[in-house]
Amino acid sequence: SAVEQLTVNQLVAGSIPAQGAIIPFTFVFRRFMMTIMSKLLSDNGMIQAQDLYYLLAGHEPIKILDATYGGPAFQSFLAQHIEDAQFFDIDTVADQNAHLPHTLPSAEYFESCMSSLGISNKDHVVVYDQSGMYMASSRAWWMFRTFGHEKVYVLEGGLQHWIKEGFKVTAGPADSPNPSMFNATLNADLIVTRDDILKNITNPVFTVVDARPAERFHGASPEPRPGMRTGHIPASTNIPFGSLLDPHDRFLKKNHDIEEILTSASVKTNDKVAVSCGSGVTACTIALAMFKARGQNAAIYDGSWSEWGEESSGTPVEVSA
Repeated sequence: SAVEQLTVNQLVAGSIPAQGAIIPFTFVFRRFMMTIMSKLLSDNGMIQAQDLYYLLAGHEPIKILDATYGGPAFQSFLAQHIEDAQFFDIDTVADQNAHLPHTLPSAEYFESCMSSLGISNKDHVVVYDQSGMYMASSRAWWMFRTFGHEKVYVLEGGLQHWIKEGFKVTAGPADSPNPSMFNATLNADLIVTRDDILKNITNPVFTVVDARPAERFHGASPEPRPGMRTGHIPASTNIPFGSLLDPHDRFLKKNHDIEEILTSASVKTNDKVAVSCGSGVTACTIALAMFKARGQNAAIYDGSWSEWGEESSGTPVEVSA
């Protein structure tokens, strides 16, 4: 109908020329929004479902990764995923010789994995969890940034919110992508080691944040992994990662709420920060929240409590239960 038809010139310039090519409104609107969105891609590490939908209509190189982790993650991917998404397994994209879970791999191995997923350095990468809990998706986000790729975003609310907004999903295995070239360069500022933490205890240069639940941090509850001590790294502070999530929609909380949580934990905006958790996954949720709210980078202690808390590790532990 005439109401549903607009010219390109009218939409962009706000006037209808005497003679103009009539094209469907929805097509023009999506192209127009794509142009806007390509210039307004988030600089806070997040992307909304509607923004991704419009970007997929355009010419921006977008690659989508389902980083769901735990339980039947791959079976969940086969049951439903965003169209053209590839499956990103944090146990596969990991150091296969490490005794700790999903340890950050070498730059060369990460390059090989990303190239096999069809991802190049020119791509904007969008990562999501099926549950929307920002667990392995935030880990994948951190991994890309740690290897020098800043064009990476976590989907707000994950797949659940994408579906809630009425956007399309598909089922079955993903099509094999065309191999690409991906170059990785380690950003050493985004990762710390056990030795770094040990030195920091005697000569503090960064704040250590622990993302585990409070009961585990204080040593009041046992660790879920066998052979682990209870307690926390001396002088560390506790921000349970779940405290940063809105319980109703599973979005990260509003920036002012995140700021209040960080401030109450004495995490200052000019602090150098290293985040730990059980095995280096939920720590990345803290890092994502800090980047979203403040634009503040945080390093991840990759070994986390799986390394520090080992009965044979010989590292100092505090218990406050």
